[in-house]
Amino acid sequence: MRPPFDAFVAAALFPPAGSALAGEPAFALGDGTVRFSGHDPIAAHDGAVLCAAPHPSGEGILTGGDDGRLVWTTPQAIKEIAAVKGRWIDALDVSAETGLIAFCAGRTVHVRDAADAAFTRTFEHERSVAALRFDPKGRRLAAASYGGVALWYARIAEQKAQVLRWAGSHIALAFSPDGRFLLSAMQENALHGWRLADARDLRMGGYPAKPKSFAFLAKGALMATSGANGAVVWPFAGAGGPMGKEAVEIGAEDNVLVTLVAAALPSRRICAGRNDGRVWTADLAGSGVRFLREETGAPISALAVSPDGHRLAWGAEDGAAGVVDLGP
Repeated sequence: MRPPFDAFVAAALFPPAGSALAGEPAFALGDGTVRFSGHDPIAAHDGAVLCAAPHPSGEGILTGGDDGRLVWTTPQAIKEIAAVKGRWIDALDVSAETGLIAFCAGRTVHVRDAADAAFTRTFEHERSVAALRFDPKGRRLAAASYGGVALWYARIAEQKAQVLRWAGSHIALAFSPDGRFLLSAMQENALHGWRLADARDLRMGGYPAKPKSFAFLAKGALMATSGANGAVVWPFAGAGGPMGKEAVEIGAEDNVLVTLVAAALPSRRICAGRNDGRVWTADLAGSGVRFLREETGAPISALAVSPDGHRLAWGAEDGAAGVVDLGP
């Protein structure tokens, strides 16, 4: 891995704590390659990488591509997990808790078990699925589409989904770490959410752009999002979460937008990448914003914080990339 790269950086990922590559990020690129520290580029796809996630085992990463293949790549090997002829695999999520892998191709969601090659489930939707997310226990799977989000029990073959309806196109998902809330980014420059105990709606608007990136921090008491001039931080403590509360904006600057946010769950430190190529961090217990990359350039397209909160990996649309030590 020798950044800068010569292709769009589609994803930056840190493996979970305890894995052989803990602390060293992997990058997935628009040219179909995966890059690990100290290794030559690995050609995982015949085409672009569209989505990526750490493998549930903690070793290597999974990628979906416009070649219709789901691939598991480690520094030593490549393994095709699935192939869907004539379709793109453009949404993916995994659960380390249950070992399940979910990916979508068009209107069909597929679920596989990393420990059981014979296990497979498919869930059909009326419209194309844009995003997937497992709940914190890895038992339920949310699938975002036009008109709402479908909730499935990931291991059950024959079932009817619980549908959380809200008009518009839903394009990104996040569960709160305690599993009480499900959040969805909208095509209409807004967030929508539901308190799952009673399906009560959460309306979270006022964004100047699409808030496609979420990051929970402060042990789940706060959630940061992209989609504004700074990082927008919502309170999630208490039974109602953000209901009836206002967000605050961190690091706002005119004429720029935050494209991505990242954080480690236990910490109170936010990291943000912007559409002018700069990257900053801010400790909510401290003062002000500290720039980690001051050079301007192409928009930041990938951002990840290591599970211990000590390192940040970033990548940009023009292939610029880096790894930064954040400190203790």
